[in-house]
Amino acid sequence: MILLELFLSFLQIGLFSVGGGYAAIPLIHNQTVELHSWLTETQFMDLATIAEMTPGPIAINGATFVGLNIAGIPGAVMATLGCIFPSIVIVSLLSWVYAHYSRLPLLQGILACLRPAVVALIAAAGLRMMLQVAFTGGQGISLRTLQWFRALLFVLAFFLLRRFKKNPIVVMALCGGISLLAGILTDLVPVG
Repeated sequence: MILLELFLSFLQIGLFSVGGGYAAIPLIHNQTVELHSWLTETQFMDLATIAEMTPGPIAINGATFVGLNIAGIPGAVMATLGCIFPSIVIVSLLSWVYAHYSRLPLLQGILACLRPAVVALIAAAGLRMMLQVAFTGGQGISLRTLQWFRALLFVLAFFLLRRFKKNPIVVMALCGGISLLAGILTDLVPVG
């Protein structure tokens, strides 16, 4: 039964995640954390991080990760198949339609209308992740709950990526190294 649930949950994610991996993150969160409670918020953040860092599409990596954690290798296979099945069918049909009707104004209008929805989904995923990282979970958004070190690390990473166009892998490694060093120093320095 769990294999069917995994397949159907990721079938929905694959069907409605228009715009790529970042747009799928809110949908994956809804299915895995809110509806089925397969993951905690912390586990979901780990999933998002791992899915982002590993090669391949985020949604497929996420499906494989969740399926493997819930039901082993059969779960990983079913979740991944559920995630890619809608894409296979839809892309096959759309490529045929686009090849035959690409110059129609109606088709161009439909594509133009989808762009804002994709931007909104990506922005929602980014905002959720930023709030989860920068503020103490479940205690509201205020200066009291702000995790200053994490927020400064976010600003540093954003600045390096946007202003200096640094390689994202280098920025992730740098942030990971800084976090590791901060953790080691925190453990070495006695508190109180």
